[in-house]
This record gives sequence, structure tokens and C-alpha cells, in this order.
Amino acid sequence: MHRARWRAAAAGLTLSVAAACGDSRGPGPDPPNPPPPPPITTGVLVGAGDIAVCGSRGATSTADLLDLIEGTVFTAGDNAYFQGTAAQFAQCYDPTWGRHKGRTRPSPGNHDYESPGAGPYFDYFGPSAGPRGAGYYSFETGPWHIVSLNSNVAASEGSPQMMWLRDDLARTNARCVAAIWHHPVFSSGQNGPAVHMREIFRVLRELGADVVINGHDHMYERFARQDENGRATSGGLRQFTVGTGGADLTPVVRMSANSEARFSAHGVLKLTLSPESYSWQFVAVPPSSVADSGSDTCR
Repeated sequence: MHRARWRAAAAGLTLSVAAACGDSRGPGPDPPNPPPPPPITTGVLVGAGDIAVCGSRGATSTADLLDLIEGTVFTAGDNAYFQGTAAQFAQCYDPTWGRHKGRTRPSPGNHDYESPGAGPYFDYFGPSAGPRGAGYYSFETGPWHIVSLNSNVAASEGSPQMMWLRDDLARTNARCVAAIWHHPVFSSGQNGPAVHMREIFRVLRELGADVVINGHDHMYERFARQDENGRATSGGLRQFTVGTGGADLTPVVRMSANSEARFSAHGVLKLTLSPESYSWQFVAVPPSSVADSGSDTCR
């Protein structure tokens, strides 16, 4: 008999005898558990505030930038000008940034609240905007925990938003935390600063957050780490103002303490988020050549 056929026949006989007599050895050991999935090493958060004006090329151009950048899209308020109506969301925002709606985590601005209770804003973004009427919520991007806050509702100590923020940050295990809202506490532009968000800034600093992202001033600005009183400190927060999403730009009108970069140009902020650090890049709409980039560790 051919050697291969003999081996097959012998194997079949062995199996038949074992089945007939019973295999006293019992079942074999359980297979090892599969290895755990690899940890998430990086994430990307990209976006801007002060976005969509019908008839303006600004939002169209920044949406084109988003087409080229993967990751979670944020908005820093004033999504649809000038009254945040359902028609303006449908006709101004949706044809531009709307194609990224499925990966967008928004925050509201004062122009969104030109419509009562920012109703069209909550209608348009649905569950992604957080609880209706509150507008603050949290999400994860890569290894980072992100809180999206609402600077158009109460934010003082004891307010529902502040109590929610304290509870939310107490429950996260992430080392690195960023916060997004519309009105900046510090600004070299004509619309800021917004002192009513200073207590939020303080609590974020005390609870170990790292980055704040705002809009409202239609310009880009980056600050050194500082506390809520504007004192430079390694234990402070780094604030980015990115009101550059498409609305008409506004000028730099003063030189704020700790401001490290500032200019007026349409574009988006891209943050690459690692477990213990982050890097930033302002991506300008061509043909602008302005740029800002760098990196830092989490606290």
C-alpha cells in the first residue's frame, strides 16, 4: 500500500478504536485566550469655530481641508450664521461642513442661540450635541477625554454645568483632557475676553486638564500654559482660539499676556493626541502661508 494511504488508514483505525473504547484522557486543555487588542496610541481632533455664512467661500474652503484630514471633527460654536436658523443650517452649514456630520462633535455659540434655545442647532446635530437645552457632554478621541461645554448657559460654581463637569472628570481614567467651548477667557481679539467662563477654566486646571479650545474671535491665537488669572505656570492650561472656520475674519487688536502666536486666516486646528502628550498644527486655507505648530506633554 502506498505510504500516504497506509498512514491515513492507520489514523482512521486509531480514531475508530478510541471512539469505540472511549478516550480516558478526557478533553484537552482549553485553548489560550486571544491576546487583548492593542491600546489606542493616538487620536486626531480637528476643527474650528465661527463657520458657515451662506454665500461665503470660507466654510467651503475649510471643509475642503477637513476632506484631507482623518479624525474627530470639533466645532467651537457659531456653526450657522447669522441666527442659527434651520434654513441656515440647511443652506449654509450642511453643504460645507455637513458632509463631515457623522464624525463631528459640536459645541454651540452665541449666534446659534439667536434662535430660541438654539433649537435648530440641537435639531441638526441631534444626540451628538448632548442633552437638549444643556449642550454639554463628553467623548473620547484616541486616548484623550474631551469635554464639550456650553458658554451660553450658566457656568459658575454650583451651576448644573459645573456640577456635571466635576462629576464627569471624576469618572474618567484618561490622563489627558481637553475642553471645547465658544467664548475664550483670554483673547487678543475684539470680542474677548469672556470672564464668565473663568470659573470653568479654574476647575479644569484644578482637576488636571491640559487644553482649552475656543472660537468667538475670528482669528487664531495660541497661549502658553496659564492659570485662570492669566499667570504663566507649568501647571496651567494651554488655550487655543480657532474662530477661523469660515466667517469673516477679525483683526488682532491687543497683545494679551502669554500669547505665543496670533494671526487672522481661515483654517483648522489639528491636534494629534497621544497617551501622555499632544502636538498641534494650524492648517491654513491656501494660498495663505501662515502656520503654527508644536508639541507638549500632558500634566
